[in-house]
Amino acid sequence: MNDAFERLRAQLARCPAIQAEAAALYPGIGLLYLSIPQLALPADRGAPEALLLIHGCRAGQAVWELGSGGRIYLNPGDFAVCPARGCTEAALSVPAGGYEGVTLCVDLREAAARPPEPLGDTDLFSRLADQFGGTGRPVFLAGNAETRGIFASFYGKPEPVRRPYQRIKALELLLYLAALEPVRRDRLSEYRQEHIEIVQAIHDQLLDHMDRRVTIEALSRQYLINPTTLKAVFKSVYGASLAAHIKAHRMEQAAGMLRETGQSIAEIARAVGYDSQSRFTAAFKEVFHTLPTAYRRQHTERP
Repeated sequence: MNDAFERLRAQLARCPAIQAEAAALYPGIGLLYLSIPQLALPADRGAPEALLLIHGCRAGQAVWELGSGGRIYLNPGDFAVCPARGCTEAALSVPAGGYEGVTLCVDLREAAARPPEPLGDTDLFSRLADQFGGTGRPVFLAGNAETRGIFASFYGKPEPVRRPYQRIKALELLLYLAALEPVRRDRLSEYRQEHIEIVQAIHDQLLDHMDRRVTIEALSRQYLINPTTLKAVFKSVYGASLAAHIKAHRMEQAAGMLRETGQSIAEIARAVGYDSQSRFTAAFKEVFHTLPTAYRRQHTERP
């Protein structure tokens, strides 16, 4: 197992809140399965210079606070490619809800000196070093069908074939990254702190007044933020569109009221922002796959 991978694993072991399962795949290449609760980590100023970290988010969220003062949010399906020099300028935090994902650790020097057999006649590691190590800045990318398939394949495989899958998918991921164009339209955007604070204030306002309906245009006028920026920052911070995120909260509140109160379906519908009981019923069934009346009966009947 390579020195850089061992050093990183030792650093994680010093933080007992982080659960990490490690697998050495090839010389210079290792895999970490990470489960991180709400946590804030300072920038790692001792990371080996030749180390490249490829983070794939499976669940939860990770937030990088960059040296420029902006933030980038990594949500499920997204991934980040972080050279060691970039890690020295970015502090990582995990909001409430935690983070789960895999991290492929590549010591570019050692991997280039002793490459896996399928890559022995390629300059792949030199290309990765030029593409991601040259600027020293992390690259954050929105996932697509191909990358989601690669990262998903690191999970759920039975023990006899688990390691071969890990090795094959690690090489597939490295080949995918080496073929990327230098400028990508799917790069995740960096957002200023003032925009993040505005979106968080809007989020709190909407949750405090669930019975009210308000348009994005009205919110943008109230908070003096461009509607396009509002929608983009909200999705980045909360991992879903404004409409989808608030709908999920409305349905959770409605489910709680069905379980814990004797209010009528019409009253509950109005309390969570639906003037039409039929529209509320359709929305509730879409989320919980049952009608509100049946949900209440299932959760209030005593055995």
